[in-house]
Amino acid sequence: MAEGLVIVAVWSLAHTLLRGTLASSHVSGTIIGGAIAGLLGWSVTGSLLTITEWALASYQQGQRAVREMQQQRLELKQVQEDLLQANRELARLSDRLKVLYEVAEDARRAKEEFVANVSHELRTPLNMIIGFSEMITQMPELYSDRLPPMLLADITAIQRNSKHLARLVDDVLDLSQIEAGRMALRREWTAVGELVEAAITAVRSLFESKGLYLEAEVAPDLPPVFCDPTRIRQVLLNLLSNAGRFTEQGGVRLKVARERDELLISVTDTGPGIAPEDRDKLFEPFQQLDGSLHRRHGGSGLGLSISKRFVEMHGGRMWLESEVGTGTTFCFTLPLTHPSAEQALDATDPRRWFSPYSEYEYRLRTRPSKAPPPVVTPRFLLLDESGALERLLVRYLHGAEVVPVRSAEEALQELGRAPAQALIANVSPFDGSARVLDRLSNLPYGTPLMTCWVPGEGEAARQLGVARYLVKPVTRDGLLSALDGLGQEVRRVLLVDDDHEVLRLFARMLASSDRGYTVLRATSGQRALDLLREERPDVVVLDLIMPGMDGFQVLREKAQDVAIRDIPVVIVSSKDPGGEPIISDTLAVRRGGGLSVRDLVACIQGISQVFSPATPPAGRARPERPAA
Repeated sequence: MAEGLVIVAVWSLAHTLLRGTLASSHVSGTIIGGAIAGLLGWSVTGSLLTITEWALASYQQGQRAVREMQQQRLELKQVQEDLLQANRELARLSDRLKVLYEVAEDARRAKEEFVANVSHELRTPLNMIIGFSEMITQMPELYSDRLPPMLLADITAIQRNSKHLARLVDDVLDLSQIEAGRMALRREWTAVGELVEAAITAVRSLFESKGLYLEAEVAPDLPPVFCDPTRIRQVLLNLLSNAGRFTEQGGVRLKVARERDELLISVTDTGPGIAPEDRDKLFEPFQQLDGSLHRRHGGSGLGLSISKRFVEMHGGRMWLESEVGTGTTFCFTLPLTHPSAEQALDATDPRRWFSPYSEYEYRLRTRPSKAPPPVVTPRFLLLDESGALERLLVRYLHGAEVVPVRSAEEALQELGRAPAQALIANVSPFDGSARVLDRLSNLPYGTPLMTCWVPGEGEAARQLGVARYLVKPVTRDGLLSALDGLGQEVRRVLLVDDDHEVLRLFARMLASSDRGYTVLRATSGQRALDLLREERPDVVVLDLIMPGMDGFQVLREKAQDVAIRDIPVVIVSSKDPGGEPIISDTLAVRRGGGLSVRDLVACIQGISQVFSPATPPAGRARPERPAA
């Protein structure tokens, strides 16, 4: 447009004012140059416009990308916070599980010692029963010239069942000794063929009575094995007798071969097979596929469990392969070299608790974790209806998370959601605390229960004989709520305080409500008593600290006057009942299931250290504050 105006101006001047002055060639050149410049400007402007539009579009697209990135970053931050919270909860759960694991270990050791002691005690009467029954059946002439055949048959049945009971006692004793870590192996270099031949000889009568075949395939030139021959023979006997009992047609094949540095022994039967969902129960103590009382096959369910423990004590492993309807193969290995201490599973190895057929099998971590360890702060649940202890813990218990709850049911629900170091209950011994403690007798995750009594505002009100006790600063909602909680209609309110500004503040709070309060004011205790007798207000809002007659004297005088003693009083004071030098004289610790000796000693040491004299033992600095 600018170039067009220049061309028109030149052409006009050339034909009007400058006629004859400019040559026509100059005019034509100027017009042609202007036209060329205009075209060039148009083309350049068009390109710049295109570039500008592209830049604006790119800018808008970048803005959208930035907003999306900010949203994704916000979501990522929220996910990170959720993961950190989950990690903290997992860490707390791990801590509680560690405690529960120790409790379970103590119970397991006590059970094993009990089983071992009972098993030993059972052997003495069993020895008497088996010994005398053998004497009667093998040498009846010692007792009489002629014993009745029916008596001998009955005694033979007693002898047979007593031996069966003795074998069960031996199984239980072996299992308890293995679990307690007291089972020792007597290893020696042993020929495998001799163990196989001894085991087959012992069970051959069972297979012949059922019409089953029993075959053994032992590879030639097998090296001797460094093992306990008695225990390995017991493993073979268990596997062969189980296969014979559960097989009705066909038979059993025992195979021994060498695989690298191990000896592989397998027992294959043609029995009914084992379903996959039942395999994880076979190697657990006292577990059987048919657990009913009327099962066809007997046994205590200890044979496979004990056999697996024996094999693992040698540094080997045991497993099974089975298909329903085609049979089962039990396999175990024995090392041909001396097993290292890491290979043999002892009683403290956690892998002994896991079945190789369970979905929760033990997997050893092969690399260190790259995730940063979560910062886990101690978490305490606080059951405190008054709120007095909550204020103290929030103020003085640094580095801990305090979660307040208002009832025993809420405490149990919160503990079920996430574990805590302890549940602290601030309960008064005069308000039915026994009922509260009964509901908290068995907390989840073995959480300890700590009880104390820190009197709060409610207890201070009871001791003074007033309706409410409010600690300054008092909010408008707090004052109105205290008046609403009196349980009666309030119209006339007497404010008692020696500070005129406090009286004006409380009067404004009452006037700001739509309840139509009539406010009376007194700046001294004596004036308050006079107004009480003259005006008979519905409630008194009283300050305790005043010159002359203070609030305590007002309460005593009021209690002695029959005409005014029933008027309710709301204390508003800067004196905090929870700020006394001594706020509680009792601290009790409870835990569901009781305390072991170790727990009891640790509690005694920890509590005594908190209350120890000012001079610490030599070489140990006294902490700045006791740890919770």
